[in-house]
Amino acid sequence: MFLRTFGWSFAITAVGLIAAGLLWGAQGFGIVLILSILEISLSFDNAVVNATVLKRMNPYWQKIFLTVGVLIAVFGMRLVFPLLVVGLTAKLNPATVIDLALHSDKTHEGLTYGQYLEAANPAIAAFGGVFLLMIFLDFVFDEKEHNWLGWLERPLEKVGKLDALSSVVALVALVLASRFFAAEHAETVLLAGVLGLITYLAVGGLSSIFESGLEEEAEREEEAERSGKSIVQVAGKAAFFLFLYLEVLDASFSFDGVVGAFAISSDIFQITLGLGIGAMYIRSLTVFLVRKGTLDDYVYLEHGAHYAIGALAVILLVGIKYHIPEIVTGLIGVAFIGLALASSMLRNRRGTAADEKELVGSGQ
Repeated sequence: MFLRTFGWSFAITAVGLIAAGLLWGAQGFGIVLILSILEISLSFDNAVVNATVLKRMNPYWQKIFLTVGVLIAVFGMRLVFPLLVVGLTAKLNPATVIDLALHSDKTHEGLTYGQYLEAANPAIAAFGGVFLLMIFLDFVFDEKEHNWLGWLERPLEKVGKLDALSSVVALVALVLASRFFAAEHAETVLLAGVLGLITYLAVGGLSSIFESGLEEEAEREEEAERSGKSIVQVAGKAAFFLFLYLEVLDASFSFDGVVGAFAISSDIFQITLGLGIGAMYIRSLTVFLVRKGTLDDYVYLEHGAHYAIGALAVILLVGIKYHIPEIVTGLIGVAFIGLALASSMLRNRRGTAADEKELVGSGQ
């Protein structure tokens, strides 16, 4: 299973690094390798959260996520999307943006492509920060089968019974961020943050609508088959919107990586190749977690990933004004995942010990 899931990732890594060495020499090889590791470290928690969504999709859509989804992630989110952001925020025509991207040393009105992307950071951070914050808030306010930090999660679950509380908290956070971290870009930050909230509510709402119809459709399976409308088609609609949700989630996670990558290289093709290799491993890891049932075996992993998402949301909003090193972001995510994994293993060990004690007590 491991080789079958990660086989394409290994192959693309080999081809990508060989291409980097041939095109840019030893220095380019090293840069692409570093960027790949950076992407994996920043997005490890993304894989865990993706797995919680992906396990609700059928095998066909899991393959779509691993194939078509990778193309969207690599070329769409890490190549086309930054071009789009620079064009919209700097009000440049597409030809100028592409020309700047292809010639990293070239300037337009005194700024390079990387500098234009850095200037677009307030809008990028606000959109991604609010989107990720909504994911975190909906998780901590929702009732869960297991609680990791019970002293914190139980009170939040009680408060979370208030309607639309996540949206209210996210909007308050956005207003505070625009007030304290974006004095010169307050209007841009507010608009981008609201768009992030709308995107989350729209994609999540549409997928929920189609998911809610699956149980009713399952009860009428025979009738559906006679009418020519199969369960797979209905499930496909639900999975399609879950797929869109995952792509937007991936974009939100990739923002800091794309912007931070320009501190390592100014070549857009090196950045796309390096981040693309990393994105491939995150996709493979997501599928591996689903197929191995890891989230069911280690019940606190999902908690750790969501706390990492909450931390990343805060980092993005604070990062509107203050630069926070990417290594800090990556280490925070890894720390939450590591602690959650350790807590899960300890819980499983205690459960096993309790079962053995019960068997001994019953004389079996």
